[in-house]
Amino acid sequence: MSRQRSLEQERASKAWNCITYVRDKGSKYAKEYASLARSAPAYIQANGLGQTLAFWRAKGYDKGKPRNDDEHSRLLQDLSAWITSQLNITGRADLVAWICNEASVSEYRRATAEAIAFLSWVKRFAEAELAEAKGA
Repeated sequence: MSRQRSLEQERASKAWNCITYVRDKGSKYAKEYASLARSAPAYIQANGLGQTLAFWRAKGYDKGKPRNDDEHSRLLQDLSAWITSQLNITGRADLVAWICNEASVSEYRRATAEAIAFLSWVKRFAEAELAEAKGA
């Protein structure tokens, strides 16, 4: 089995776990999360990873702490957990701070590519599993 296939399976598994968690939270939450997940890869391509994460943080956090039941903070946490594990930056405080203060250009590019690849799985599963969110 090639490494690429294995990495795709890891992405799919993590994305599935994220969607399962959201699905169990309720229909309004699932609808909002699915809407955000559907547009996330395009936001990153249009605005950049750092700007997108900063926007989600501004919308989903209050005084540096994630708001409860907020789709922005949930997606930021889901994506941060994936990227930090893939880039071996788990000892850092958070992904936004790492991007702003420590990431090299090549690390930023790799994080962006990984974010889009992971969010593509989240988007697919959200469209398939969060039935209430269809057409949102």
